[in-house]
Amino acid sequence: MRAFHKVNKSLLLLGILLVSAGLLLTGCGGQQNAAEDQQNTAPKEKIIRISASDVPNIDPGVGVDYSSATAACNIYSTLVFPNADGSVRPMLATDWDSSTDGLTWTFNLKQGVKFHNGDELTADDVVFSMNRLLTMGEGFAYLFTDVVKEVKAVEPYKVQFTLKKTFGPFVSTLVRLYIVNQDQVMANLQEGTYGEFKDYGKEWLASNDAGSGPYMVKEIKKQEHLLATKFPDYFEGWDADAPDTIKIVGTTETATIRTLMSTGELEITDQWQTEEALKALDGMPGVGVDAAFTGSILNIMLNTKKAPTDDVHFRKALAYLFDYQTVVDKLFPGSKKARGPVPFNIPGFNDSLPQYERNVDKAKAELAQSKYADKLADYPVELVWIAEVPDEEKIALLFQANAAELGITVDIVKTPWLSFVDQVATKETTPNAATVFVSPSYNEAGSTLSSRYHSKSTGTWEQAEWLQDANIDAAIEDAIGTVDETARMEKYKAIQQTIVDLCPTIWVFDQAEKRAYQENYITWPGAEANKAGQPVNPVMGYNFYFHDYKVFPDKMGQ
Repeated sequence: MRAFHKVNKSLLLLGILLVSAGLLLTGCGGQQNAAEDQQNTAPKEKIIRISASDVPNIDPGVGVDYSSATAACNIYSTLVFPNADGSVRPMLATDWDSSTDGLTWTFNLKQGVKFHNGDELTADDVVFSMNRLLTMGEGFAYLFTDVVKEVKAVEPYKVQFTLKKTFGPFVSTLVRLYIVNQDQVMANLQEGTYGEFKDYGKEWLASNDAGSGPYMVKEIKKQEHLLATKFPDYFEGWDADAPDTIKIVGTTETATIRTLMSTGELEITDQWQTEEALKALDGMPGVGVDAAFTGSILNIMLNTKKAPTDDVHFRKALAYLFDYQTVVDKLFPGSKKARGPVPFNIPGFNDSLPQYERNVDKAKAELAQSKYADKLADYPVELVWIAEVPDEEKIALLFQANAAELGITVDIVKTPWLSFVDQVATKETTPNAATVFVSPSYNEAGSTLSSRYHSKSTGTWEQAEWLQDANIDAAIEDAIGTVDETARMEKYKAIQQTIVDLCPTIWVFDQAEKRAYQENYITWPGAEANKAGQPVNPVMGYNFYFHDYKVFPDKMGQ
């Protein structure tokens, strides 16, 4: 019995130890599983990351390229907002009216709109923003420099613009007047050349924001990215599924983009990915490709002030030599051959323009009339393509091969975007030819005609043609100064005919802007409109007004 009891006690003790150990192990496992469950159920970040050719310049008085325009419309607010159909809707303004002569415009502002630092936006901020733009003369100032005579605050929430001359699309251009916080800018002045305004806040605004838009700048790294977070007090409110964070990543490098898309670290690619890269991306689970006409045209800009492209017959010979069909069928499938300088889906487009088609006989006839016909070897054509857009090299090589058919030598130069911007600052340093995509600043033909062919835009990336034609300048000014919309549109069409006759550009195609995106977990309004056969906002940057996007993180990886 004692032996039995001893054995039972030993077994009982062992059992207790084993049960205790089991409970301990179960407890540890339970804690680990609980931690994992908590981690799995934790809210995932609602973020939209998009790649771009460069990190944007976030000063709304300076930035003017695609990524900068995208950043501006998300960080800053404007009096009006562009719609996809070419109209505008009220934004900061509640309503507006004009005098009978079209020279005075008065806007009533929404009350209670907050800047990101909590200050209230008033008419004084609108006045300051316009005066800053006009004084600095950079960015989108060219839209207003020759138009706005005076702007003043009539009341705390009422602002009045007095124009130097009638300007039909004035309200449409206000989508580029981004309103900055006057007090905040003035509190951050550095030494500069603008008198009492010193540097007008340029140094500070290069890495900070003074806006009232849906997103606030959190971090900007010049060679890497812009990171911005949701402004909770945004005056247009928020949908529950809207992005909390946006990030513009400054790279178009194919391998990097593919890796980021495959790991779910990028939601939307830039539009400069090659067809091969897009096909690979489209094959990834949950990734689709959107191809929308957003008003962008690929131009081969011809320097009309440098030999041999200073000769109209030489330019026309190049235009007739170029193989447009190969480009739209094979290199950029889905695009449409361009018909002149204005995108086909912009109000005021002339759809009856004659087209330059590939016709070697016509090219020979034009070249024979050129003053360079007998000395082609002495006048090679320098063609620049933009390094960040790999498919442009294919355009350049095709152009080179086509030109060689008539003995024209084309020297191809790969050039980074920022270097190109510097290069076109003077007519002497501007190459004979350059491949450049351009989109309208506002939704009307006058935007393209002014920024592309008026003399005031020479020396910028938007006009490497250096056309400088006084008659065209006058015609553009007359057209945009016409208040009657129907008459204005007809004048736009006549200008397009004149420009096509001068052939300062080889208009290659209206771009079907292709971007891969994570269609399984984000809702992109522009892509949805495109699927439904509806127009997409063609005003540069506004197709990426991220406030209207939706993100569903729980669907990631599905």
